Amino acid sequence: MVELIKDVLEDMNKQLDRIERSLNLLTDELIWKRWKDSMNSIGNICLHLAGNEYQNVVSAIGNRPFIRERSREFTTEGGISKEELIGLLRQTRSESESVLFALTPDDLSREVTIRYGLEDWRRMHRRDSLDHEACDTRFIGRLLVQVSAHYGYHAGQIVMLTKMLQDTNEHITGQYH
Repeated sequence: MVELIKDVLEDMNKQLDRIERSLNLLTDELIWKRWKDSMNSIGNICLHLAGNEYQNVVSAIGNRPFIRERSREFTTEGGISKEELIGLLRQTRSESESVLFALTPDDLSREVTIRYGLEDWRRMHRRDSLDHEACDTRFIGRLLVQVSAHYGYHAGQIVMLTKMLQDTNEHITGQYH
């Protein structure tokens, strides 16, 4: 396996374990709690992580169908249990691993197209766009670094929100700090 891919997967799996430990400390109600209207719940962040990983790794790199409703990740207010969220995150990771295990060192410098839904694209860029403009391109190596950093950023948010919602002495990250 390509060293960069191995490192990215190792880190993302560590972050996924932290997310799962966090979810298991909370009730379904707390998972969907928003501290403020302008903030996302832990459930929203989980949906967003699964959507982002699928879009970038499974769809863009793996050339599988683009299936994502990005806006829905942030507007959902419940109805999905922690077991279902964990299942979604784990299933997405399994699909990502299948794509990444097949890559060669030369693939890291291959450019891929990342597709977006037109309405999500317009909302993200705050401008009117045509359907064929709702995409980005990235080299796979760079995209993997970006996806991994994005995953770690949001995993940290989940750990922090969990500690705010549930007083615990458990070291969610597996480290003392």
